[in-house]
Amino acid sequence: MQLKGNRFLIIGRAGMDFYPDPPGTRTEDATHFFACLGGSSANIGVAIVKLGGHADLVTCVSDDAIGRFALNELDRYGIGRAHVRSVGGEARNSLAVVETRIEDHQSVIYRNGAADFEMTTADVEAVDYTQYDALITTGTVLAAEPSRSAAFRAFELARAAGLPLIFDIDYRPYSWPSADVAADVYSRAGALCDVIVGNDVEFGFMAGDYDRGLAKARDLVAQGARLAVYKMGEKGAVTITPTGEITTGIYQTAALKPTGAGDSFMGGLVSGLSAGLPLRDAVLQGSAAAAMVVSRVGCAPAMPTRAELDDFLRAQTAPLPA
Repeated sequence: MQLKGNRFLIIGRAGMDFYPDPPGTRTEDATHFFACLGGSSANIGVAIVKLGGHADLVTCVSDDAIGRFALNELDRYGIGRAHVRSVGGEARNSLAVVETRIEDHQSVIYRNGAADFEMTTADVEAVDYTQYDALITTGTVLAAEPSRSAAFRAFELARAAGLPLIFDIDYRPYSWPSADVAADVYSRAGALCDVIVGNDVEFGFMAGDYDRGLAKARDLVAQGARLAVYKMGEKGAVTITPTGEITTGIYQTAALKPTGAGDSFMGGLVSGLSAGLPLRDAVLQGSAAAAMVVSRVGCAPAMPTRAELDDFLRAQTAPLPA
């Protein structure tokens, strides 16, 4: 599968991440923190832009200092925010406190009254979808109304404009009213999309049985998806298409933290597809980007540039076997 260009419209949240500093510090022991852009959709946008693509975000942020921080960071990274709306009242921006450590890693995420859930159908209807080459949606956007209905409306409008729909499952249990609701909504979204990317736990959750995750990914392709990527952490990934499956491994790295891998993988994958790489190479580019990000501090600032990713891949003899 290839994409016709590298202009991406991304639906989902932008927030603030706090990292206890220096790396390795437990949150409860910290006296200094490093702040950076967060939120899975914003992180994917950063990954795409740093690899030479174009990304515009559709979401809502809080009309306060934290929301303005997110807007400033989007500007700094060059992510288009013409369709990012500030909302007042009690809505608050997503905030995450994330440790740069592997052992006993702790992440505390604040999503009470999340501003990004205030996105409406009017927000997505204001977009000219013909200006883009693909729509990317992260699953958190589907966890509450009116954001959920807006996302499904965006699917309709993007499809009418001929855009492929790319779905990052991105399951965060704390955002959902129940597991049953989440599984149902995710399955409906997955059935509409051309590309579905998730890990073994996320596909297993969609299937209602963690042992049936790979079968769920295969079913989605059998039902019309063009591509599903079933990620298995250190065991690599299985990429499923209507014509066959590709098994790939991972790249060895000295990881500092477990976070950011999924967002960087998605950025590397879609950048590869837009550049015309063979599917296996596009998946491996995503895997390489993921390996680089977990070895660095932060998520958005850790995303590799095109030159950094190329240098990393040239230095590797081969990924570890799946």
